[in-house]
Amino acid sequence: MYVGFSASTDGSQDLHTLYTWSFSTDGAGGPAPLLTSPSPAPAFTSSPSEMDAQQPSPSPSTHFGGVRRLSHCKSIFCLKFAAFLGISISSAIVLAFFILGIMACTYKLWKAMKNQETIPPYSDTLVTAPRKFTYKELSLATKGFSMSRVIGHGAFGSVYKGILPGNDVAVAVKRSVTSTKESRSEFLSELSIIGRLRHRNLVQLLGWCHDKDEILLVYDYMENGSLDKALFGNTGPVLPWIHRYKILAGVAAALAYLHEECEQQVLHRDVKASNIMLDAGFNARLGDFGLAKMTDHNKSPDATLAAGTMGYLAPEYIHSGKASEKTDVFSYGAVVLEVACGRRPLERDLPLKENVLVDWVWGLYRHGKLLEAADKRLNGDFEEEEMERLLRVGLLCSHPDPACRPSIRQVLQILTGEAMMPHVPLFKPTPSFAISSLPVSLQDIISEAGYSARSSSPSDSI
Repeated sequence: MYVGFSASTDGSQDLHTLYTWSFSTDGAGGPAPLLTSPSPAPAFTSSPSEMDAQQPSPSPSTHFGGVRRLSHCKSIFCLKFAAFLGISISSAIVLAFFILGIMACTYKLWKAMKNQETIPPYSDTLVTAPRKFTYKELSLATKGFSMSRVIGHGAFGSVYKGILPGNDVAVAVKRSVTSTKESRSEFLSELSIIGRLRHRNLVQLLGWCHDKDEILLVYDYMENGSLDKALFGNTGPVLPWIHRYKILAGVAAALAYLHEECEQQVLHRDVKASNIMLDAGFNARLGDFGLAKMTDHNKSPDATLAAGTMGYLAPEYIHSGKASEKTDVFSYGAVVLEVACGRRPLERDLPLKENVLVDWVWGLYRHGKLLEAADKRLNGDFEEEEMERLLRVGLLCSHPDPACRPSIRQVLQILTGEAMMPHVPLFKPTPSFAISSLPVSLQDIISEAGYSARSSSPSDSI
């Protein structure tokens, strides 16, 4: 009888040693194999006792009837360390993605809350605005805000001509990327104020849009652009006198509405030629309410940082930062002289005695030559009485002492012939406050504006 056995580690590196084995049989066996030739007795004829004696004795560390696995310690340690390292790296990656996810969600939530903080102040106040436009509508209207559609630029953005899809109505789209607190504040102010106002001499707000961190305001399109371009543009004929006088009367009517006829007084704070638009009939439309401020009637003005364009700013506003209806009147006076004389309020290229428009006109008035200040491009084609009236009104509104300036209602009555012209002093009065008491920076600003006979650029702004 032959006995055999086999085992396998199935490809692993482990080694096994068999120390004992046993088996049993019922004694039955097959026929003995036939031997073809005599052969020595096989080794297997030994008795069981002899066979037991030939087996090695088990070591003390073995267990009879079992199997012991021999392992290589270093291999096991390496495998365990590799497994630990893999799990650690995987966990770190998962944790990193988890943290990034939380950060992304937090950023989106913060951005949404920020937009909510921006939108409510004007969304509730714009119930009077005709509609809220979608960004897609305005993008289509302006051909993707193409540079070929740009018709103007402001402090915080550009103005585009647009054609509304569906009805082919021409509009002006004022676009601002709200990247700064200042630009957001200006647009919120414009939205909250202009959305409530209705007057034939104000630019009419048609709607608005807030999307993609941008605020867009939609206005009536003004076919003849701004007063500034009509006066100083290189194309087109010289603006005729009949239009000039009507334009100034229209601006006075708009300011009278803002100062006296609204539930709360509205201070524009940025009256200048580039903010006065002209429709198809050359009627004036006052616009750009980004610096405007609403206040209760007869309330003392609060001090703020002076903002606006040099040449149009009243001296007391630069001095104290307090805007009032009289500071708007001063700015209006600068526009009146600009329209009558065809010159900007400040021009550094002219001789020192002529670069400040109001000082130059006052000097001519003192010498009895007031009409010599009239725009030479008109070639005398104007009504002398109306020209002199405008020049005197411009000087009155430019009085350094705000208490001596007329109200805008008085100005409107003078222009329409309903009131007499007040006396205009021959010599320009000095400001009621001391220039030397101003801080250096403000003193320099006033000097640049011409109060200390220095020249400046008409585009300088605070």
